Amino acid sequence: MSSTATAATTVKQTATVMLVGVSLAHLLNDAMQSVVPAVFPLFQQSMKLSFAQIGWVAFTLNITASVLQPLIGAYTDRKPMPILLPLGMVFTLLGMAGLAFASSLAMLIFSAALIGVGSSVLHPESSRVAHLSAGKGRGLAQSIFQVGGNTGQALAPLLVAFVITPQGQLGFLWFTLLAIAGIVIQSYIGRWYGRQVRLESRPQRRAASSDDTLSKRFVAFVIGVLLVLLFSKFVYLASMTGYYAFYFMERYQLPLEKAQLSLFALQFAGMLGTLLGGPLADRFGRKKIIWFSILGTAPFSIWLPYAGPVGSMLLCLAIGIILMSGFSVIIVYAQEMLPGKVGTIAGLFFGLSFGMAGLGSVLLGWLIDQTTVAYVIHICAYLPLLGLFAFLLPKDAKLMRQSGV
Repeated sequence: MSSTATAATTVKQTATVMLVGVSLAHLLNDAMQSVVPAVFPLFQQSMKLSFAQIGWVAFTLNITASVLQPLIGAYTDRKPMPILLPLGMVFTLLGMAGLAFASSLAMLIFSAALIGVGSSVLHPESSRVAHLSAGKGRGLAQSIFQVGGNTGQALAPLLVAFVITPQGQLGFLWFTLLAIAGIVIQSYIGRWYGRQVRLESRPQRRAASSDDTLSKRFVAFVIGVLLVLLFSKFVYLASMTGYYAFYFMERYQLPLEKAQLSLFALQFAGMLGTLLGGPLADRFGRKKIIWFSILGTAPFSIWLPYAGPVGSMLLCLAIGIILMSGFSVIIVYAQEMLPGKVGTIAGLFFGLSFGMAGLGSVLLGWLIDQTTVAYVIHICAYLPLLGLFAFLLPKDAKLMRQSGV
């Protein structure tokens, strides 16, 4: 019994190391990806680009990072490919090197496409690794994986300030070191992942067949509700990260640095919320945390446009910790509804998060041009009320019973 217990402990410890590893890789990936839009002013000045040309670079980054993810996830559900873990970082490495030496708009767009492809490859397969290493704590595992990405996004402005700004465009060469570190980490994880795929291939094939018990109408309804919730979350976040600073400066006549404090509070609290959401869902249920993470944000988001500078920082802390607690839970909820479709679900939802944020930013920018930034901020404050749709989701027990989990 002692040897069996020791072996089980070793297996659990190895799985934990793999989980931390994919979270770290997620951090590196999202930090490098988030740096790109943060340095648009640098490229605009050095290459004399128009805002429309900058928009094409952003569009390329978002579209490659969103459209490809569900396709890759669906393919690897049928044929897992551990080699994609380090290969994704190779694409990002080439994209970072391309940005360092880019001298034309075409080179910028091509480099952005490489980084987007790298992100598309990373998310579905790394999410599957998190799923394999989760044991019974799937919510916690997905949160740990996701908080790596949130941390990377939060670090991006600091990396721009301390690496790119002093050295200019060639500073991107330092990011190739991050990509190389990611390749090493993902190669190590890929070997473990390959062994797990071989060990669990038969159970996975049996699990995949369980989705036949779910009617297409039932699946379409649940996915539709989840997409409404994702829409409310990511379009609201797009309004905050893209335009709240303008509203803040206009309303309070304060400099950009003061506005950034509130947005940093939003991102910092978001990391904590992401980490807490999964284990809370494991304890209290997926559905409860999903509706709370969206609808629970509404009182604070509606109050935010009327708060003072200090109040806005406190409200952003509340919004970040509540709103960001639900994304990893939504992914796990959908994965449990469709067992055997881990990569498809991860690719679909990560891809949609990029796509909705990118498209939302464009549409909101157009609406601001037609109205005012204050009008858009006030309207978007009501988006979390769409969290009411979460009450239409089936209860966790019913979902698991129907899906055979």
